[in-house]
Amino acid sequence: MQSDRPTPQAVQRRFVADMAAARTEDQVFEALYRLSTARVPVRLWTVMTVDMEAGLARRAYSNIPDAYPTSGTKPIERNDWFEIVHDRHESFVANTLDDIAKVFPDYELIGALGCASVLNLPVVSGGELRATVNLLDDEGYFTPERVGEITDVLTLPAFAAVLAARAL
Repeated sequence: MQSDRPTPQAVQRRFVADMAAARTEDQVFEALYRLSTARVPVRLWTVMTVDMEAGLARRAYSNIPDAYPTSGTKPIERNDWFEIVHDRHESFVANTLDDIAKVFPDYELIGALGCASVLNLPVVSGGELRATVNLLDDEGYFTPERVGEITDVLTLPAFAAVLAARAL
């Protein structure tokens, strides 16, 4: 029986075409979102850019803009998340709402959206954290296998998307 899901190669080709056609930051991140969700669908998907000089993270893209508008900013807090993602440039994974609450003050909104796990994929260039791609879904969603797949699928495209968005 043949699947209706596009092949990984078709998804990659669409991403490349979408990136080539993108004229705005939103279009760039929409292309990355489509690539990501074609491989690993999630409930909430955002991109946060980082401005260390201002001490702010800015939401550059959200698939649920009513709950998480792209105009949103939040102060960068130096906590366990910061050490993992900013200092070590590693992905942060929390698979329960209690673990999310330890590092994200908006955990109640996250839970209200039906999410109880998160993966924050760092996007690093020049040795500096430039952005994070944030995927959220059900409790326990981010298994080691799924984290590996997301890392393999999104690391290079996320890097390209963040650099392309900065150039626009």
